[in-house]
Amino acid sequence: MLIGTALLGVGGAAIARQPEPIAVPVRKEALDKLIPLQIGNWTYRDASGIVLPPPDALSDALYSGLVTRSYVSPDRLPMMLLVAYSNVQDGMLQVHRPEVCYPAGGYHLSPTQVEQVPNGVGGGISANIFSADGISRTEQVLYWTRIGNSFPTSWLDQRMAVVRANLDGMIPDGILVRLSTLAPDMPAAQADLAAFAAQLVESASPAARQLLIGRA
Repeated sequence: MLIGTALLGVGGAAIARQPEPIAVPVRKEALDKLIPLQIGNWTYRDASGIVLPPPDALSDALYSGLVTRSYVSPDRLPMMLLVAYSNVQDGMLQVHRPEVCYPAGGYHLSPTQVEQVPNGVGGGISANIFSADGISRTEQVLYWTRIGNSFPTSWLDQRMAVVRANLDGMIPDGILVRLSTLAPDMPAAQADLAAFAAQLVESASPAARQLLIGRA
């Protein structure tokens, strides 16, 4: 009886501590409308020419919304934008990082570096940058992942962000925001990438801003 009572107590505590989703589901159509067509001095052009994650069953289960766009500016480098959103980050399914999809497309990557990027509304984003050399072009890439209100910069950080949220009784949402441009090296592109990131957040509606940077 003592053992049974103890097991019931443990089971009850586990049920009480069961993590629950904290984000309101966002459908793909809604996500597409939330991303602005005009971002600072950049204007939407089309949705072609962007490196995508390799199609597989995991990607289909992982993302509830995926937006791809390219933007042009009269005096800055053109930008390619990918926004991949997941309503649920449960430790089993987590946002793919670009270091996976670029090599799958035949690109050779430079070492990833972490940079603090202004978010356009008085804060900062912990973002990753790298160069991707392909057969016919070279891309400079800046991206960040948000898990709940954290900006993990590695797979380990990402998993720990999910674990911390689960211990607090929450299943967090997650988003990958990837910016890229065609340029020979990162110094030639970094200022424009950072400016586009800041103006993306600044141009966004409050609902879109919440998706992009959480409560940061």
